[in-house]
Amino acid sequence: MRDKRLIKYANTLVNYSLYVKKNEWVVIRGSELAMPLIKECFREILKVGAHPTVLLIPDGISEILLKEGSDDQLRFNSPLMMETYSKADKVLTILGDHNLKALTAIPGERITLQRRANAPITKIFKDRVAQQQMDWTLCLYPTESGAQEAGMSLEDYESFVFEGCLIDTTDPVASWKSIRDHQQTMVDYLNTKTKFHIIAQDTDLTLSTENRIWINSDGHHNFPSGEVFTAPEKESLNGKIRFSFPGIYSGQEIEDIKLTFKNGRVIDATAKQGEDLLKALIETDEGSHFAGEFAIGTNYGIKKFTKNMLFDEKIGGTIHLALGSSYPECGPVNDSLLHWDMLCDMKTSGEIYADGELFYKNGQFIKK
Repeated sequence: MRDKRLIKYANTLVNYSLYVKKNEWVVIRGSELAMPLIKECFREILKVGAHPTVLLIPDGISEILLKEGSDDQLRFNSPLMMETYSKADKVLTILGDHNLKALTAIPGERITLQRRANAPITKIFKDRVAQQQMDWTLCLYPTESGAQEAGMSLEDYESFVFEGCLIDTTDPVASWKSIRDHQQTMVDYLNTKTKFHIIAQDTDLTLSTENRIWINSDGHHNFPSGEVFTAPEKESLNGKIRFSFPGIYSGQEIEDIKLTFKNGRVIDATAKQGEDLLKALIETDEGSHFAGEFAIGTNYGIKKFTKNMLFDEKIGGTIHLALGSSYPECGPVNDSLLHWDMLCDMKTSGEIYADGELFYKNGQFIKK
């Protein structure tokens, strides 16, 4: 029997998030575990009159390559993926794996090598998106591994995912449009400001958004969404920040991250656990020493940290900072192969000032 929730989920992804149109080539990427959602999205794409293609990512393939492949094999760029990102109109990536810890034992430098090697594919993707020749959405299918990471039963985790995506509402598309309108008031205010000062536990950080644009993230690229974000001026960050939640990268956890910035560059980085990986990620390339994103989470329906940044970075009452690449729509680009988000809780004594004006306190906008 088909799951009615997945039918609503697919309808929202295809007709709202991706805006799929007739005759477009739409590529769906995901593991075999996500097949129930893949099938529903495939159906919806057919209804629109577009052309769906499914690229399965089998369980364990990445682990085998990273463990057993030579450096030359890690550097290899698949012609299939080059062709896909060169010609697809829309790409839907559905997360949901058998084992989220599969890459835990992989040395950080191996992961970094592969990421550097993927630069040509990443460039094609970014360039076509920036030129509005291609669009994309990233979403999640709830699995046992995700539920275990979140400390929930699968049934409870499914409810958590569908509620966070507003699939439990009568009309999810209308619900997301309402989110869009509400967040636009925040963006309109933020786009009149340039100097920001963030204060929280072990955090005192300043940055500038001069010549930058705040973006209303309303469920199109990331799904679910519920954040407003920008790209800080590259050399403007000064001070320190402590991230309240573990940083997650390829299933590996980095605990109690503390970063110090001077003129935009990370000059000190520590962690109680996973410090070697933290430093390896910062050394990905020149751009990964700088922040590419500053964002404020606005989705107060996501109340629990689940070790999945697609959901966690949206938690209302948090901010996040990403090291590495910035989004072109925000303004001048910080170029990097890395884009890695880290999360800071603002609900207890957190404050953000814009041009000297307190507009955010204890996890809430107090001025819009």
